[in-house]
Amino acid sequence: MLFRSLTLRLGVLSAVWVALGLTLAGWLVLGIATEQVRRSFDSRVTTLLDTVAGAAVLGPDGRPRLERAVSEPNFGQPFSGIYWQVATPAGARAGSRSLWDAVLPGYDRAEGPGPRLRDAPGPRGERLRLAEREVVLPDSPAPLLVQVAVARGAMDGEVRRLRLLLAVAFGVLGIGLVAGVAGQVVWGLRPLRRARDALAEVRAGNRARLAAVAMPSEIAPLLEEIDALIEQNRATVERARAHVGNLAHALKTPIAIQRGALDTAPPDLPTALAQNRAMERLVQHHLTRARAAAMAGAAAAESVPHAVGEELARVLRRLFQDRGISITVEGDRRVRVRVDQQDLTEMLGNLMENACKWAGSTVTLEVAREAAEVVVAIADDGPGLTGQQRAMALARGVRLDEAAPGSGLGLAIVADLAALYGGSLTLEPASLSGLRAVLRLPGR
Repeated sequence: MLFRSLTLRLGVLSAVWVALGLTLAGWLVLGIATEQVRRSFDSRVTTLLDTVAGAAVLGPDGRPRLERAVSEPNFGQPFSGIYWQVATPAGARAGSRSLWDAVLPGYDRAEGPGPRLRDAPGPRGERLRLAEREVVLPDSPAPLLVQVAVARGAMDGEVRRLRLLLAVAFGVLGIGLVAGVAGQVVWGLRPLRRARDALAEVRAGNRARLAAVAMPSEIAPLLEEIDALIEQNRATVERARAHVGNLAHALKTPIAIQRGALDTAPPDLPTALAQNRAMERLVQHHLTRARAAAMAGAAAAESVPHAVGEELARVLRRLFQDRGISITVEGDRRVRVRVDQQDLTEMLGNLMENACKWAGSTVTLEVAREAAEVVVAIADDGPGLTGQQRAMALARGVRLDEAAPGSGLGLAIVADLAALYGGSLTLEPASLSGLRAVLRLPGR
């Protein structure tokens, strides 16, 4: 549950990576530094070996000795930790005063004449770094074994101090890096906490918009989208309230008339039934508008006008087969509109059914894209309408031919639905004769 915190996740991950990185870096640095210390120490031991080898001679009695003193005062101090020894193959030896009566370890001739460096135990049990080689003198029948040993204590102490220093340095560096990363994470996530507080203020009604808060460029688009969603939901609620108010206002008069018709003696049933039908049409109209208003902002709402038109054409061909109406669907089959399929079916169904009622023999539906819009045009070869009649046809409840069945709400419903989706409906003369209804809808 603790790792649900994004700050804690980033902090722990950063600490792990910093620890691994610094451990690897410390191991590499320590290895390099230790190798340099060891090489420096070995160089000192080898230098002493060369000095002792250069001074070694074989005396008249066949015993080895140094013909001159070596400039290393610790050779003369017993058990000082620095020793030299020269030995012949016959076993004769000469050694520094620091060895006292001790002897340095022997030499394995199978490993070559040297020089060779190795670790060895000292006279007092200390660890020695021993350098040895064979030296051939002009008057010596056999090579002499020259050895120099130096206690490793100084080198090992230096390595220990180096390890401690590196551990402290890298530890402090690691803590500083982790603290810096943690501070960066806390500071970097601060805008999200501010956005959360601003959203709480919006919900409480103390703020209208989130985008008014100054935010980094990475978060600002998110707040703008949240603001757009809030505005969309607010608009949906307002439209629903408006529909309820409009419906209540529209039903007042039919209800009053119906009540008056039923309160008379005898009841005026024809008037009551007529008002009942009017109320049913009003309820259906406002329900359709309310549903379309709710779907207008749905991100997933989309449909294909060509496919919907073909489906409606198959149904209408059967309904008007006795008149021999030819219904064709043309245009782009792939374009999509940001309209719910049921609403698109209702819009195209109203327009195509009206066209079939008034057509002489042909009804055409054409789908085309114009920039960001999709244009669906339904044309017929009927008698058509004058300019005044086309304006009146879009008014709610107006019927240009009382003899034809219908409520007069069809074109008004189509226009309202198109407007709710950000589109429009216009009526214009067809190219030859008849009427052309042009429905413009936002493309997907």
